[in-house]
Amino acid sequence: MSKIKRKTGRERIHARIRKKVSGTAARPRLAVHYSNQHVYAQVIDDVAGRTLAAASTLDKSFENAAANVACASQVGALVAERAKAANISAVVFDRGGHLYHGKIKALADAAREAGLKF
Repeated sequence: MSKIKRKTGRERIHARIRKKVSGTAARPRLAVHYSNQHVYAQVIDDVAGRTLAAASTLDKSFENAAANVACASQVGALVAERAKAANISAVVFDRGGHLYHGKIKALADAAREAGLKF
């Protein structure tokens, strides 16, 4: 029997989510991804194929960048601030196949507190 790898399973879940979730110009998609070292968030218009706003722990404003809950909440606040600057107030949340828990939940809550609606 073959063993399904964790990454492969997450990619299958993400593909299933992406069938239903798509960003438009009126309501773009807030896509979240994290690795072992960094947390990334993008606001994407899937119709035009453009990234409207983005933030990650790779930005210069992060001194101690890590892939933890504290940094994820900072990334959520930063991406919401940049989305507001681009006149975006409502988004569709794409958790990227990850469970809505921990880093993903912290990023979403921080983005909501900063003014994004989803």
